[in-house]
Amino acid sequence: MTRRRVALEMGMGTDIRGGDYTKPAQRALRDALWHNSLSVGAAMGLSPDDMHVIVIIAVPEPDQVDTEAVLSILPHGTSEAKVVQGGLEVPNEAGDDKTVIAIAAVEVWLDVPDR
Repeated sequence: MTRRRVALEMGMGTDIRGGDYTKPAQRALRDALWHNSLSVGAAMGLSPDDMHVIVIIAVPEPDQVDTEAVLSILPHGTSEAKVVQGGLEVPNEAGDDKTVIAIAAVEVWLDVPDR
């Protein structure tokens, strides 16, 4: 058996006001998840809990993301989060608030039979 990536999905999330970084990260993960319904595991006789999910989040302030809160969204499998520099901050006109935009890439890995 070899662990192989069987899916890659992308998503985007925002926090319009408040400058939170976890909220848009969660929304980006949900956006990515809502774009798929994986059936490859079932086709191979595997359970959804056999998945290993790697969530990569890009935000301007990576250390401000609560990765446990982000990963709590995942319904199945084991998971890990990587938070990197990226995304976008857009200040409001008054300069006292900002919109935070997060990007997520979600990799799904399964142990599959060797060829």
